[in-house]
Amino acid sequence: MNQEALLSWYRRIQRPLPWRLEPSPWSILLSEILLQQTQMERGIAYHAKLLKRFPTIQSMAESSVDEVLQLWQGAGYYSRARRLHALALDVMELHGGVLPNDYEGLLQLPGIGPYTAAAIASIAFMQPVACVDGNIRRVMARQTNQEQPSMKQVQSFADTHLVSKSPGDWNQAMMELGALVCRPRNPSCEDCPIANSCKGRLRAHQLPLPRKSKKRIVEYNCIVRIDSEGLPELHQRPNTGLFAGLWGPEMASDLKTTNCEFLGTIRHHLSHREMVVSVWKSDGTNGTDPNAVALSTLDRRILELVGVS
Repeated sequence: MNQEALLSWYRRIQRPLPWRLEPSPWSILLSEILLQQTQMERGIAYHAKLLKRFPTIQSMAESSVDEVLQLWQGAGYYSRARRLHALALDVMELHGGVLPNDYEGLLQLPGIGPYTAAAIASIAFMQPVACVDGNIRRVMARQTNQEQPSMKQVQSFADTHLVSKSPGDWNQAMMELGALVCRPRNPSCEDCPIANSCKGRLRAHQLPLPRKSKKRIVEYNCIVRIDSEGLPELHQRPNTGLFAGLWGPEMASDLKTTNCEFLGTIRHHLSHREMVVSVWKSDGTNGTDPNAVALSTLDRRILELVGVS
């Protein structure tokens, strides 16, 4: 693999992302947490919103987890927001407000796994640690012509090819290549700066073989109880489980709907399950302004169906 060609390509075409234009360890960490499970365009918008409200780790630590959750609404995978708040508290209490600058130290923080620790260590602190994510696995599979490379094999490939003098640029170059050129579908092999070393180029669109996964379908009843002022009864969910810490109407798989009005069904897709929610309406008391609390995207869809906004 021609490492200099890939680095030169990256430095020429890299996207002008906010955390690249005005880099700081905190900004880079926020971007990595968001982009774990949020598409780039939406990730940029949420990054701007969060960084404006929480320009420092200390400002997030001094806020409530509910405020973080409210700003996180719509980004999905809300456990990330809870762990991000916990991370800010840990950094303030255990590290004097300074983010650890090495892989092992970062790995000890809430919500930080091997990929995220490697990304932050290399991009923010120039530590020679190789990243492994879905983009890099795909590049590796095609470069080596492997159909189902294991994570251990991908990590070995990444470690072997890491450019230690420019680890941040190198990791980002590999990921940028996977995102823009070595795409899952319709790869642009003619635009690839390392096409000459690609052993799987002739069947790139087939590599790696897709992982077999089947979504589990779960069914729920949801009752939205409306008070005399037109506000829905909302309850804060437990700190663990689905939509932890967020607010929403009553919802359960065995919820009794006697004397309730059926309004319709909503299908909501999560990474490993599909939720089929039957929505019912009834009278209630002590409603809550839905704009004053943190709601999941599903709960907002439910309220829209009921006619509450």
